[in-house]
Amino acid sequence: MSSDNGPGDGGAEGPPPEQLALIRESVRGADVPRAKPRTWRGAALAKDRPVARVLVDKGVLHLDRYFDYAVPEELDADAQPGVRVRVRFGAGRHRVRDGRREGGGLIDGYLIERRDESDYSGPLAALAQVVSPEPVLGEELLGLARAVADRYAGSLADVLQLAVPPRSARAEKRASPEPLPAPPAPDAGTWARYEYGPAFLDALASGGSPRAVWNALPGPEWSEEIARAVAATLASGRGALVVVPDGRTAARVDAALTDLLGKGRHALLTADAGPEKRYGQWLAVRRGSVRAVVGTRAAMFAPVRDLGLVAIWDDGDDSHSEQHAPQPHARDVLLLRASLDKCAFLVGSWSCTVEAAQLVESGWARPLTAGRDQVRRTAPLVRTVGDTDLARDEAARAARLPSLAWQAVREGLKTGPVLVQVPRRGYVPRLACAQCRAPARCAHCAGPLQAQDAGALRCEWCGRQEHSWHCPECGGFRLRAQVVGARRTAEELGRAFPAVPVRTSGREHVLDTVPDAPALVVSTPGAEPVAEGGYAAALLLDGWAMLGRPDLRSGEDALRRWIGAAALVRPQGDGGTVVVVAEPTLRPVQALVRWDPVGFAVRELAERAELGFPPVSRMAAVSGTPEAVAEFLAAVESPPDAEVLGPVPLPPTLPGRPRRPGAPPPGEQWERALIRVPPGSGSALAAALKTAQAARMARGSGEPVRVRIDPPDIG
Repeated sequence: MSSDNGPGDGGAEGPPPEQLALIRESVRGADVPRAKPRTWRGAALAKDRPVARVLVDKGVLHLDRYFDYAVPEELDADAQPGVRVRVRFGAGRHRVRDGRREGGGLIDGYLIERRDESDYSGPLAALAQVVSPEPVLGEELLGLARAVADRYAGSLADVLQLAVPPRSARAEKRASPEPLPAPPAPDAGTWARYEYGPAFLDALASGGSPRAVWNALPGPEWSEEIARAVAATLASGRGALVVVPDGRTAARVDAALTDLLGKGRHALLTADAGPEKRYGQWLAVRRGSVRAVVGTRAAMFAPVRDLGLVAIWDDGDDSHSEQHAPQPHARDVLLLRASLDKCAFLVGSWSCTVEAAQLVESGWARPLTAGRDQVRRTAPLVRTVGDTDLARDEAARAARLPSLAWQAVREGLKTGPVLVQVPRRGYVPRLACAQCRAPARCAHCAGPLQAQDAGALRCEWCGRQEHSWHCPECGGFRLRAQVVGARRTAEELGRAFPAVPVRTSGREHVLDTVPDAPALVVSTPGAEPVAEGGYAAALLLDGWAMLGRPDLRSGEDALRRWIGAAALVRPQGDGGTVVVVAEPTLRPVQALVRWDPVGFAVRELAERAELGFPPVSRMAAVSGTPEAVAEFLAAVESPPDAEVLGPVPLPPTLPGRPRRPGAPPPGEQWERALIRVPPGSGSALAAALKTAQAARMARGSGEPVRVRIDPPDIG
């Protein structure tokens, strides 16, 4: 890709050598002549390659390098590259007694390589223990982890904590099954509904590496279509990896693969399996016994042999964004794998993210879509109603539903279940034009505006005040706050339809399926259960609660969640109807009516390119106390084309409330600055931030500063 966000960007080659040298010099000073390790009194060293280069499990940037240790003769056979080891590290590590270095606490690590000589001239400490002779860190996984660490300005040890699951001795003792022969290539099946679907499968089966952005048709067939793509890859003698947002979705792909290929041909990697079972499955993949993997976010690092396909479903789901350092996104990790391993790439969803549209726009990937006639045959009828169109009868007023929505529920309940999607509580309203409802944005950086206590407007990105705002769309000068979602929806619907059972699905209790019988199913976005035979109708309530969030992705995310719910409804020919309660003229609502998420994503991409927003640009968020942020920004040698927005205050964490990712500790006042660079400078920005953070940690600066590359929320 020509864009900075494409495959290979953000650290596949690593930071420049001079920046790595700064990190190393902050730890141990200038390089010294190489020397063989000294023998110890009463201790024999390995005769062949007596130096072990070890990565210690310390996720701090100024220690993001390898350390040399001597290999005792008794550990020679087990101390092979890729195994887990324990070494002495920390205080007292440099103390020498009776000719050998000792002291320091024991710490876990990975043996990276064996060497004849060391860069260190003094006596080396010995490996304390080989935890297991099982090599868990191969060259491909190590290279991927290093690329991810450099892209996200993080440490290699932090990435490996995400990539390699905790050890289970019982799982290691069990032998993995023998690999099964490659299955035959599958037929096209429902891929025939897409213009280039059969050609995509043929390319996979013949050993090719096609790259596609797949806009899946509504309905339950998507899991079977993923299974056929995996089967075609296995038929070529290669492996396949599929990453999905949650365990429910993984179970559907797991079932589809089992139906198509039988048992034993793929591994399911999810947290629900438990540590021992999951580690056993992971070992089977690393040993080559299983060539296909389906799993949630952590499976993006699965060590699949001869990788031929990486696929991700619903890449816009926030579950794909890792919350532990260095906080990588599964889509970007799979893009790196596709680039490093030269394998096929597939990103699929009922909707389409702006990042996926950029892959097509740049020419790196090809679109995989169905014709408009096929879309109309499979999609439900979508109708819109403004949020001011209130119901006219008693039952509708009790449920606070517009009459059109109430009628859709009543008709749908005659033939099957009806889905009601209600936004989660906690959505923060933002300001919009009172006349056309276009979001109010800063004239300097196009960030979202918020009202201060004195009534003045301030940008949430760059902190500038706006004293004479007017709407660039219609010229209006009045502002309004967006509508907050309805509460107690299930109870209100139950009163309006007393003879109908009401089921709820949400964060506390998520349903997987519901029977094909009349019922009201009230669900939050992303927790919608699948109805046997499809829903007869769906209501998408309080659209402003999602469209009004102070976030760059509010429109894209609202459309994705609406389409995710509407895709569970029966086709229009079978009576399927969807009613969305939102302003009909808004772009996301119109995209839902036309069932055109790709067109919406393309227009969003063009608008963000004009305004300098991600993914066309790259951004980094720097947060901490005002003094620490100012000190850090002064120390960062940013690329010449970098632009600093802010800093601006972050909302405080209230006592007794859970702390949001990136939020300040309770009682502390933090600020956040955004650093924006144009295409082509993302790698340089990540390297500069990593170097500055490493130097700061080496000096022992007290106040923490948090750095996140490509933050998902910049509102």
